[in-house]
Amino acid sequence: MSIDKHLEPLTRRLAAALEPVAGQVYFAAECHQNYEKLGFSPSPGALENGLQLPDGPAYFTSRGSVMGQVPGELVAAAFGVFNPEAVVRGVTHGWGLTDAPTICAARTDGATAQLERILGDQPEGLSRATELLARATSQLRPEGRPLYAGLLNLGLPGTPLGDMWRLADLLREYRGDSHTAAWISAGFKAPEIGLLSELYWGLPLRTYVRTRAWSSAQLHVAEAHLREHELIDDGGFTDFGRTVRENIEVATDRQCTVIVRMLGDDFDELLALLTPWGEAIRAAGGYPPKGPQDLAPSR
Repeated sequence: MSIDKHLEPLTRRLAAALEPVAGQVYFAAECHQNYEKLGFSPSPGALENGLQLPDGPAYFTSRGSVMGQVPGELVAAAFGVFNPEAVVRGVTHGWGLTDAPTICAARTDGATAQLERILGDQPEGLSRATELLARATSQLRPEGRPLYAGLLNLGLPGTPLGDMWRLADLLREYRGDSHTAAWISAGFKAPEIGLLSELYWGLPLRTYVRTRAWSSAQLHVAEAHLREHELIDDGGFTDFGRTVRENIEVATDRQCTVIVRMLGDDFDELLALLTPWGEAIRAAGGYPPKGPQDLAPSR
């Protein structure tokens, strides 16, 4: 594999610009409504800006549906960071309510509907953004990337906004699958990488990671392991720990340089198109004010 170190920092900029455009599917009111019609629970709550949080079983089942009617164990393996017990319960419940094609279609419909509500059905630059996103995905390979491969197998929805969103989601899941590969290769377990990521994002230990359904006892074991290996101490990261965590992100960046390479001189144009859309989505309560990509250090 060729190594383009000068391209690695650009992959993080692209990931940050893509995140609210692709990731809004998990907070879209239209998605929650579609899932409710299938028998799932409504959103369990909202943030101050009106952002609706996802129902757990609906989230696990809808996102996992891109891989087909698969068991919860496979969904947990693909997602990587969640407590498998919670994922298996959620997916088992979900498949008792619906099937993969139905909820996958509800996911696509809801994501597209929220984008249309916020951006309009033909936002300026849509066709150009779709063209560039298609080019960015054109040389990506599915090996070892289950969520990316599942989306790739679906093809494009066939609507202007739907096609743009699917391509953005492909890039998002490609980086996510690459990130999982990076921390697994570094020898970490899921609760450990969750704790290290909290510190990497500037958050207190055992805060965000709790949204991944780990128990206090499980987090205690993970934290003790990180302390034993001198990755963290009472002050947070050790110098060694910070370097190890940054190296995982660099390994993720390295796997994504092919995306930037395919965009070439049009990289900045794509960011200029995506960034105002992301800002509009956040302003409308369609994505959190700050996501992981916004909290992570830049290079």
